[in-house]
Amino acid sequence: MIQGQWFSPGADLSGVLSVRRAVFSREGDDLDAESWNVLVYEDDVPAATGRIWWREGAFRLGDIGVLPARRGRKLGDLTLRLLLFKARSHAAREVRLCCPPDTAGFFERLGFRALPSSGGETEMFLPGDAIELDACKSCRKENCPNRA
Repeated sequence: MIQGQWFSPGADLSGVLSVRRAVFSREGDDLDAESWNVLVYEDDVPAATGRIWWREGAFRLGDIGVLPARRGRKLGDLTLRLLLFKARSHAAREVRLCCPPDTAGFFERLGFRALPSSGGETEMFLPGDAIELDACKSCRKENCPNRA
């Protein structure tokens, strides 16, 4: 069974941090005090996480990761959609994130566009009115019974 759980700023983040440590080799930081974190469980095991916060006129996403042993099961996609749902439910005008260049395609599938970069991480943005959570709209399967 797949489940998601939200953690408000100041909440106990032990499950979130266990995934963050395994994926990014990082502990908690000052940003946790102002971020909402989501934790996705697979069979009651913390498997994926991400966080969202408000800064400089935009919602920011970060630390979106899935445990290596749990990858390939669409848990990262679910985590990103949960974060985007949170942004949309708060009338986001824009969502931004920074990611390694080799992961930009993951975010582009949901409409993120890369900003010009001088190297290092890729900064990406998504206008709030372009947030699309319907997985069927981006599905490439022909003859899918879920397609209208």
